[in-house]
Amino acid sequence: MQRIFSGIQPSGIPTLGNYLGALRNWAALQDGHECIYCVVDLHAITAFQDPKELALQTREMAATLLAIGIDPTKHIVFLQSGVRAHAQLAWIFNCVARLGWLNRMTQFKDKAGKDRENASSGLYVYPNLMAADILAYHATRVPVGDDQRQHLELANDIAQKFNHDYGVDFFPNIEPLIMGPAARVMSLRDGTKKMSKSDPSDQSRINLNDDADTIALKVRRAKTDPEPLPSGIDGLANRPEARNLVGIYAALTDATHEDVLREHGGKGFGDYKKVLADLLVEKLTPIAAETKRLLADPPYVDAVLRDGARRAAAIADPIVAKAEDLVGFLRV
Repeated sequence: MQRIFSGIQPSGIPTLGNYLGALRNWAALQDGHECIYCVVDLHAITAFQDPKELALQTREMAATLLAIGIDPTKHIVFLQSGVRAHAQLAWIFNCVARLGWLNRMTQFKDKAGKDRENASSGLYVYPNLMAADILAYHATRVPVGDDQRQHLELANDIAQKFNHDYGVDFFPNIEPLIMGPAARVMSLRDGTKKMSKSDPSDQSRINLNDDADTIALKVRRAKTDPEPLPSGIDGLANRPEARNLVGIYAALTDATHEDVLREHGGKGFGDYKKVLADLLVEKLTPIAAETKRLLADPPYVDAVLRDGARRAAAIADPIVAKAEDLVGFLRV
C-alpha cells in the first residue's frame, strides 16, 4: 500500500474552491492508500499571523478535515508543528538545496511580489520544508495541483542530491498524484479570478460552513451575463461567469460541462441558479453541520491531533534520525 502525504495551510474554514480542488480528493484517496494529512502551521508563519487567529484557524481547518470524511482512526491527521522531525529534516534540506534551484521557484516570486527584499527567509526556503514534510515519511505519492508541481520537482531534486552526496539510496522518488481534471472554481463576483479566502468580499466565495440560506443568497447574487445558458460547450467562450457556474455543477456531480449543458442548456440564469443552489446545499450543509459540531468540542479535536502527531512521529522520527546519521551527526 503506497503512502500519501498532503498538507493544507490553516486559513480557517475552506472555500468551495478548496473542497473541489483538493479536499474531496483527500477523502477519496483513503481507500487503497495509507494517508497522512497535515495542517501545515509552520508554513503558515512564512507570513506574519496573528497568534490568536492562527490558533483558531488551525483548529477550524482540522475540524473541517474530519467533517469531510477523513477517518483519523485508519489514517493520520495532525499538526505540522507537533512533529519536530519536519523542522529537523528541513534544516538538512536547506543545506542540500542549491540557491539556483530556489531562485527558479515561481511561487516565491508571485507571493513576494515587487517587495521581495522584505519577504521572510522562511518564504524563500518554503519548498525545502515542503520536501521535508513529504520525505520525512518516505511518502511516494502526493496529490498536487498545477501550482505545486514545481515544488514537487524540487523535492525530488533534493532527495536525489542527498542520496548522491551521501552515497545512499535512502529517500524515494515522489510521484505526483493527478486526480483527473482539477476543478478550478472562480470568484462568484468575477469569473476571471480564482475563488479565494483572501478576497475582501464574502459574496465572492462559498465557505464550507455557510448555511443553506447563505449559499442560496450567494448563488442568486453571483455575477452572470444576460444570455441564457448555451446548449454546447462552444457557447461558453468569453463567458467566464457562465463557465464557472457550469463548472461548479459539473464538479459536484462528477459530470462534464457538456453533460450539464445537455441538461440545462437554454435555461435562464434565474432557473439554473436555483438548481445549482439546491445542489450546493445538498452537498455542503452536512459538512457545515459536522464542522460546527466538532468545533463545539475542542477537546475531541485536540485529542485527534495529539494522537495523529504521536503516530506521525512514530513514522518520521526513525527516518529523520537515519538521515542525521548519514549526515554524520554525533549521537552522545
